[in-house]
Amino acid sequence: MAEEEDSFISHLVELRSRLVKALIVVLVMFGVCFYFSGEIMKFLSQPLYQALPPGTRPIFTDQAGAFFTLTKVAFLTGVLVSLPWILYQAWAFVAPGLYEHEKRFALPLIFSSVLFLVIGIGFAYLFVLPAAYKFFIKFSEATGAETLQDLQKYWDFTLAIFFGFGLTFEVPVVEMLLVKLGMVTTTQLREMRRYVVVGAFVVAAVLTPPDVISQFMLAVPLVLLYELGIFLAGFITAHSKAPDQEDEPAGTEVAERSTGVPAAGAPVAGDSAVSNPAPPAAQ
Repeated sequence: MAEEEDSFISHLVELRSRLVKALIVVLVMFGVCFYFSGEIMKFLSQPLYQALPPGTRPIFTDQAGAFFTLTKVAFLTGVLVSLPWILYQAWAFVAPGLYEHEKRFALPLIFSSVLFLVIGIGFAYLFVLPAAYKFFIKFSEATGAETLQDLQKYWDFTLAIFFGFGLTFEVPVVEMLLVKLGMVTTTQLREMRRYVVVGAFVVAAVLTPPDVISQFMLAVPLVLLYELGIFLAGFITAHSKAPDQEDEPAGTEVAERSTGVPAAGAPVAGDSAVSNPAPPAAQ
């Protein structure tokens, strides 16, 4: 009992150590990003600058809005930059308790989750935000009114788009996890294609502005990511099997070579002579 308590306490101490290490890096990166927060905000605002009419600039309608907006930008950027280190600390904490085949699955899962998150955010920044703001400003100009954009509201909208696209681009990771846990099979995922196509357009209609181009820009990648997830799920699962899940014929051959004893169910020499006796000699 005392050994179990000591083990539990040691795990808590290690968990605290990992959390502190992750938090220190996040705070350091937050400080660095806050120093450059103005430049970061200018970079993130490029889709808005490109969509605004010539000669106009974004504004802040509140004096404190700039401070709070730049603080949120710096913090979230710091977390995103620190994400590989955070995931490494999580991996270092759980890795000693994993089997070798579980480690072979966990590492690609962690790497792919970060990769697809960054790809989703980049896709939203390069394609979705410019198309969305051109769509909005086009309708604003049709009324003859002057178009002014509050940067605080722009960041709130941008954050929602980044979160939505970053989350939806995790579809292959979710598929790999579900297949590995045995909740679904790749065959079942293929059979669900028709429903996924419909669901992709429904999700796109909810997350994107109400124009056809933006909806297609999310729905089509979602369908393609679903197909990619089916392929990756089959590939990674096949390469991360437990030793007792490997194909039996290969293990049987190895056992026969090492022991010389045929496996159960294998034909024994002489069986054919007993089961198929020689025909009687001709009279």
